[in-house]
Amino acid sequence: MSESNQKLYQERLKRVEDAIALKESDRVPIAPFIGAYPYVLDGATYKDSMYNYDRASEALVHYYELFQPDATTHTAFTSGRANELAQSSMIDWPGRPGTRVPDFSTHQVIEREFMSQEEYPELISDFTGFMLRKYIPRAFPALKGLGDINFVPSIVLSTTPLASLYSTQAQEAFSLLSKIGEEDKKAAAATNSVSSSLANLGFPPFITGVGEAPFDILGDYYRGTLGALADQLECPDEVEAACDILADIQIASYSYFKAVPMPVKRVFFPLHKGMDGFMNPRQYEKLYWKPLKKIILALIDMGVTPFIYTEGKYNTRIEQLADVPKGKVLYHFETVDMKEAKRILGDVACISGNLPIYLLEFGTKQQVIDYCKNLIDTCAPGGGYIFDTNGSIDNAKRENLEAMFETIKTYGKK
Repeated sequence: MSESNQKLYQERLKRVEDAIALKESDRVPIAPFIGAYPYVLDGATYKDSMYNYDRASEALVHYYELFQPDATTHTAFTSGRANELAQSSMIDWPGRPGTRVPDFSTHQVIEREFMSQEEYPELISDFTGFMLRKYIPRAFPALKGLGDINFVPSIVLSTTPLASLYSTQAQEAFSLLSKIGEEDKKAAAATNSVSSSLANLGFPPFITGVGEAPFDILGDYYRGTLGALADQLECPDEVEAACDILADIQIASYSYFKAVPMPVKRVFFPLHKGMDGFMNPRQYEKLYWKPLKKIILALIDMGVTPFIYTEGKYNTRIEQLADVPKGKVLYHFETVDMKEAKRILGDVACISGNLPIYLLEFGTKQQVIDYCKNLIDTCAPGGGYIFDTNGSIDNAKRENLEAMFETIKTYGKK
């Protein structure tokens, strides 16, 4: 890294860290989340991010060099080939044989029910066994052979307990897993390579870990939204127990933060199902916020910043979000009264978000400028504010995006 880029890196790093710590910096930091936009901008496609990592990396570097944000916010490359091999059934993606998803689109989630309500006890009592024998074969049909693995108590002092591991079906699954792993390694290597290149150009990462609210995990991957809605009414105690286990598993998975030196320690949590109206305040506190807060506090104890990315309307939840240690959490909002968010959270946590992405795609340049200035006037005073849109940018008029960045870097100066 050159001396000038090292200086830029440190300036950007400090700008974001100051905001999270509720301090004012030289200007409002800007780190909008991006989806397919860098690829569209550069004449590439989102399909490239899943099949042509070199081309996708070129597009990402071009985007960051052109707009000069304060941190990198792209997600890791996902291997289309690995998903083909596994026959992933919870997503569809550009480039999948037979897909209807266009090349320029991001991958599309297909919500399915991979666990019945009656299976909560099995999930709670034997999470690893349930994942191995039930969830993976259902979500990834090509790995159905893992469903044959079943250990039973044995007094025979031999290899008998291993028998289910070397059944024909299990061996076929293991062989396929090796191939899937090789494809995923290629995606991981490409992600690390482009991240390193961007760091050398002076762009620090915005996040270095990901997670989900335990209730969202149940709704997104196991029960589906409709199932989760029914469960919070019909078996709330089992939902609570499952969420507690999912919280503990995630906390354990973040132990790498204790041992690995990193310039940035932040974990991204997209909140999918906690918005206004999805559940009543009592249910939200018990089933959604309590297990999520358990993870938040554990991360803070590790010296890690939780980045809570709320989705949907969140006006009735702001008071609960304030129940965290001061200057240790970053909250993003899609749809909220930002004046109220600043009033309630201003002395507690950094806030971001709220610029409608539809304005970038369909609005005028002046509308974008006016909206940005209003957000700065509302949220920036006193510090604790990072500029972001209300969702990931997939499509935008270039002149509108340029106006957004220019407004933050000029009007957003201290």
